[in-house]
Amino acid sequence: MDTTDERLRWGTEQRLEFIEFRAFWEGGIRRGDITGQFGVSVPQASNDLALYQRLAPLNLRYDASEKRYVPTADFAPRFMKPDADRYLDQLWCVADGLIGFDETWIVRAPEAGVVPVPRRRIESSVLKRLVGVIRDRRSIEILYQSMTSRRADQPIWRRITPHAFAHDGMRWHVRAFCHLDEKFKDFLLSRCREVRGEGAAGADAADDSLWHTMFTAVLVPNPELAPSQRETIALDYGMTNGQAEIPIRHALLYYFNKRMRLDVPAGIDKPAERPVVVANIEALRQALDEASG
Repeated sequence: MDTTDERLRWGTEQRLEFIEFRAFWEGGIRRGDITGQFGVSVPQASNDLALYQRLAPLNLRYDASEKRYVPTADFAPRFMKPDADRYLDQLWCVADGLIGFDETWIVRAPEAGVVPVPRRRIESSVLKRLVGVIRDRRSIEILYQSMTSRRADQPIWRRITPHAFAHDGMRWHVRAFCHLDEKFKDFLLSRCREVRGEGAAGADAADDSLWHTMFTAVLVPNPELAPSQRETIALDYGMTNGQAEIPIRHALLYYFNKRMRLDVPAGIDKPAERPVVVANIEALRQALDEASG
């Protein structure tokens, strides 16, 4: 944005972004759209449209037949960056029941469906307490059911000092220092049954070296694919010079390894089932060993 844009009040700037969103994704904008979304008066909505046309005079024209402002052939967004992922993420959240359409700026949305995945139940009261102790840099006891520990025969109380949350693509974890095992670990939020007894922190978040150390995985199209297929995959993943660099926290490399199916023996998957591979696989394996050690 230029200097003029930077002087805009946040509320005004948000409405100007809304005008562009509707023009770009919905094909047009009416004053009623602005009043309905933001609860402003009709004169204010008119002022917003007039201000937008003054700041971006080539972007909109009034279509008398549709009784709305529509984008011109020269439309070039100024207050937003069109983002396909953001639009599709909203469709996904609506289709999955996480939000309603009234919580998005989308009006005439195409029908969308998502593959149902059993949702892990996370207690809001537990999450609230964990958020609080992270914010206050405190520790807390959790009643946790492990599936791998030697103490897995029943849930046990253990004190943790949490400092972050992590998502592995399917599940949410809390990253914390475990006072029982005396190291930083991941705990599935859905297996934290209860919480109690806040106390002093057992470690500083800065000491979690695996969380703060990054590894860059270099993804390339699977060389077993045909040349045209490799070109398509490079476009799919937005690769530059045939590769995409993916920064990953060392603490999350285990999950990345699983999601990329790198732990599956060679020859099990067909090339089309594993369209990308890690070019620096040996460095990744070394980092995995260090992280798991």
